[in-house]
Amino acid sequence: MWRKTKIFLEMIKVEHTLFALPFAFMGALLGSVVTYQQLPSWAQIGWILLAMVGARSAAMGINRVADKVFDAKNPRTAMRAIPAGLISSKEAIIFIIISFILLFVAAANLNPLCIKLLPIAVFFLVFYSYTKRFTWACHIFLGVAIALAPLGGWVAVTGEITWTAIVFYIGIVFWLAGFDVIYACQDTEFDRKEGLHSIPVRFGIPKALRLARLFHVITAAGLLSLYFLTELTWIYLLGVLLSFALLFYEHFIVKPHDLSRVNTAFFTMNSMLSIAMFVFTLIDLVVFST
Repeated sequence: MWRKTKIFLEMIKVEHTLFALPFAFMGALLGSVVTYQQLPSWAQIGWILLAMVGARSAAMGINRVADKVFDAKNPRTAMRAIPAGLISSKEAIIFIIISFILLFVAAANLNPLCIKLLPIAVFFLVFYSYTKRFTWACHIFLGVAIALAPLGGWVAVTGEITWTAIVFYIGIVFWLAGFDVIYACQDTEFDRKEGLHSIPVRFGIPKALRLARLFHVITAAGLLSLYFLTELTWIYLLGVLLSFALLFYEHFIVKPHDLSRVNTAFFTMNSMLSIAMFVFTLIDLVVFST
């Protein structure tokens, strides 16, 4: 059982939860303090965590099932659980169903708007896995789907969507899209051969990296805008400046002719960014806003 559990955790890349989970909690913190001038309750945090686990597990499971044929052909992904025969497609589908049940239970214990928006969330969580079959904008669809985590954190504690929440959401959409473009550069030739679509395939790696930088400029603008749209202070602003530095370094270490540090740019830098933004936001709100 433990071996199978480890395989499922590897299949969904549980360590990549460090991308979206801190931002989901950041959305909950901001929404609660901006709306009610208090921190979210532990019960709300618990249900948000369960919703996040369910949504992300379902999304990654769907992605693995949808891409199993391509993963088997790609040397970089051939040893993933399904193409390697460690998990069957049937087992993966059962895992996806259970994950969606967790998401539904969590949403039902938060507020009515979460339930009303759940079909939209489920649609994008399923849809984005298939977008690279027909559009180079697949990275943006990924961002639209996964950035529902921070927006969901906001909605979970407030029961509403405000312009501030939308600005936050858009910033995270393009953060995710930007680093997914960088990550996709390493599969450019394989994707082109298989007829799959991506920004690197459509525009070439040099232009793709420039577009990724543009996406992250939008992210930087979104994070900075929150400073002016809320009562966040210089502590939050320090976190924003640190995130700018991390984004700059992420793009500095990846070159069109040298993709050897893509994984560092993709995982290490972005994990550090999301954790840093959550920590600085938490300290700011605890010290100055509650």
